[in-house]
Amino acid sequence: MKPEIIESKLIYQGRVFDVLLSKIRESNVVYEREIVHHNGSAVIVPVFEDMTVTLVRQYRHAAGKYLLEIPAGSIEKGESVEECARRELLEEVGLMANKLEKIAEFFVSPGFLSEKMFVFLATELRQTKQKPEFDEILEVERYDFPTVFEMIKSGKFEDAKTIIGLTLAGIKLGFSFG
Repeated sequence: MKPEIIESKLIYQGRVFDVLLSKIRESNVVYEREIVHHNGSAVIVPVFEDMTVTLVRQYRHAAGKYLLEIPAGSIEKGESVEECARRELLEEVGLMANKLEKIAEFFVSPGFLSEKMFVFLATELRQTKQKPEFDEILEVERYDFPTVFEMIKSGKFEDAKTIIGLTLAGIKLGFSFG
């Protein structure tokens, strides 16, 4: 039997996420959970014909340092996951993809966060002009998959979506992680 939500109230409303306090009944137990509600994100692995992948380096305040990541962004109200992927690809790295294929989806941290990430492999790329938002200070870098896999193994990537996206895309494209 599915747990029953007895009550749910908004305790914080933000630009990117909200926080809800929910009272839940499961079997004979009543408990509370604070849930961070997020619309979800599109995550893109842009791969060129020469099998190099474009990444972005940006400061992540929660981590307290610059991280190297695949392009990604939050789904806006009324926007489809694919529209978000295309928008973020253009904004962050100035690329347009003729082919966009969803290769995975996963919850980021389902114990307290509703955010689901949708990972896309973007190919048949065309370079245009980067259109970052005012607070997106990004450095674009490009690597081949053997280098990326070595970077994953040696701990150079600390971002889960990047590790998952690069690993799945590389394997799908025929590279060996071994």
